[in-house]
Amino acid sequence: MIVITGGAGFIGSNLAAALEERGEQDLVVCDRLGQGDKWRNLAKRPLAALLPPEALFPFLERHAREIEIVFHLGAVSSTTETDADLIVASNFTLSQRLWDWCAETETRFIYASSAATYGDGSAGFDDDAAPTALARLRPLNAYGWSKHLFDRRVARLIEQHAKRPTQWVGLKFFNVYGPNEYHKGAMKSVVAQLYPRAARGEPARLFRSHRADVPDGGQQRDFVYVRDGVDMMLWLYDRPDVSGLFNVGSGTARSFADLAGAVYRALGREPQIEFVDTPVEIRDKYQYFTEARMERLRAAGYDKPATALEDGVRDYVQAYLAAADPYR
Repeated sequence: MIVITGGAGFIGSNLAAALEERGEQDLVVCDRLGQGDKWRNLAKRPLAALLPPEALFPFLERHAREIEIVFHLGAVSSTTETDADLIVASNFTLSQRLWDWCAETETRFIYASSAATYGDGSAGFDDDAAPTALARLRPLNAYGWSKHLFDRRVARLIEQHAKRPTQWVGLKFFNVYGPNEYHKGAMKSVVAQLYPRAARGEPARLFRSHRADVPDGGQQRDFVYVRDGVDMMLWLYDRPDVSGLFNVGSGTARSFADLAGAVYRALGREPQIEFVDTPVEIRDKYQYFTEARMERLRAAGYDKPATALEDGVRDYVQAYLAAADPYR
């Protein structure tokens, strides 16, 4: 039995789809569906159970001997959420409880961290799990800090040789894009946000640069296609002897102008871009560059090449966003 918290969300539902494609049948999803169309992310999946968060631990206790692994992807993921108590309860306290349960029951545990833990990037993007290395990072928002807080707790437990899950993995996801993110509103990838304007033949709107050394549209991110992120998780699932903290990215920074161009060209159109001011409330917390260092996961044995930005965007646009059924 495989448990996926946040399994109705963007990355979680893509993981569930990939596990089903591999023949896994006992998939358990823990998530809230709400009143929108988030349920469509799971509409094609046969599930063993679909649980609200308050039913998770009673379910775990009842089925402890049957559960092989917990993929903990559920979180308050909005970088603009201001309720820090809610963020801590969801992203830190719950993660601690799941770690403790997996350690006690000898269950494997793979959890989602975030590239938001790196803050403005001045300390680099090295997924070094040593407590001293993590202590140098300064996240820019409460979401990134909550993920960082749990990474640091795990690092301290490992350093102290405390009881741990039989496999433990933290995954620092960079800028993931792909199908099933439609419920995320303003937190959707830039690809999903630009697509409607590009499809209508209107100009893309990107944030203007507010730094003299970066041109408008020249802000760079490590954009990673969700299929690549899922491939990394499946690789780790197949290797219970591999534990650690790893980046999940392409390893190559690309500009937002490049990304916008890829969306338009996937539709057979020439790119059109206009620039708007970055909102004042996020301007001083805005990342101008991210690029995942992928050496640690490569050294562990993962050797699948990253999907090129143009190829990933083309697949997403043509096979999903422009399709009658955009869900995976």
